[in-house]
Amino acid sequence: MTSTQKERTAAEAPSLQELRQRALAAASPKAYGEGAAIVCDRLVRIFSAEGVEVQALQGLELTIDQGDLVALVGASGSGKSTLLTILAGLDVPTAGTATVAGCDLLEMSAKERLRYRREVVGFIWQQTARNLLPFLTAAENIALPMQLRGRRGGAGSSNRQAARAAELMEALEIGDLAHRRPAEMSGGQQQRVAIAVAMANNPPVLLADEPTGELDSETAGVIFESFRTVNRELGATVVIVTHDPMVAGEVRRTVAIRDGRTSSEVLRRTVTDEHGEESVNEREYVMLDRTGRVQLPVKFLEALGMEHRVAVDLAADHIEVRSDDLAGHS
Repeated sequence: MTSTQKERTAAEAPSLQELRQRALAAASPKAYGEGAAIVCDRLVRIFSAEGVEVQALQGLELTIDQGDLVALVGASGSGKSTLLTILAGLDVPTAGTATVAGCDLLEMSAKERLRYRREVVGFIWQQTARNLLPFLTAAENIALPMQLRGRRGGAGSSNRQAARAAELMEALEIGDLAHRRPAEMSGGQQQRVAIAVAMANNPPVLLADEPTGELDSETAGVIFESFRTVNRELGATVVIVTHDPMVAGEVRRTVAIRDGRTSSEVLRRTVTDEHGEESVNEREYVMLDRTGRVQLPVKFLEALGMEHRVAVDLAADHIEVRSDDLAGHS
């Protein structure tokens, strides 16, 4: 090797300081939820009324990846709607951390929260009347969020807004509704226009609270296909709170919330057999939080009569959970 080659090799080799930094970076644990679109870490929300405190969220942990399509399910009072309003920037958690598309929901100022609701998340209410202004046409309703965003550009800006509205209406197959007001639409049509309104500013995250709750099953199927379009073609991360088993069964991931915590989730994936036929593989899991807590399915506990405490043993590749073998001796 010539002296010139040696000098070039020495210059390209990492310094001792660089090697130390690489070692420290490799040794540093990955942050919880790093890279996810939505991260909730030990999230708490306490409501007070007439001196009584109610914990709607009790240390909830949840991560949702960018581009995912997720349903949140749970009984009334489980905390799922509270979680959704926090993610939408309509409520503030009492403790813990929550980030959406890199935005810290606990640290935002009022001005930042307003911008967040206009640009980062789209939100759809269950009540169709809450999503649209009755005196505006569908096209005008869709253009409104872009106007409120505060960008001035004269005629050029108006043209871009009109083009964006037309693009969304075409994607959601509601172009024929452009000049209709909400009173001239069915409930399903209103919801599809509401989805277009929520996506007007191209937010990375779309949230929906029981969007099919007031619709029949056939119309609900059409609405859900619109969410698929938004997720697949527009690239939005979609989170839907629902009681509708059809919606919960059609998403890739269904997360159940119980007593203010994530309790279980169902993951679905499409598999192709040797004959080329596709089927959906479904598996249910219980959630393990970072403190080691799990919520076992109620039906399992009732089947085995488990309550108060259980015996736990470590096997070679699993953990055994059994009924308390000292019951009646304490």
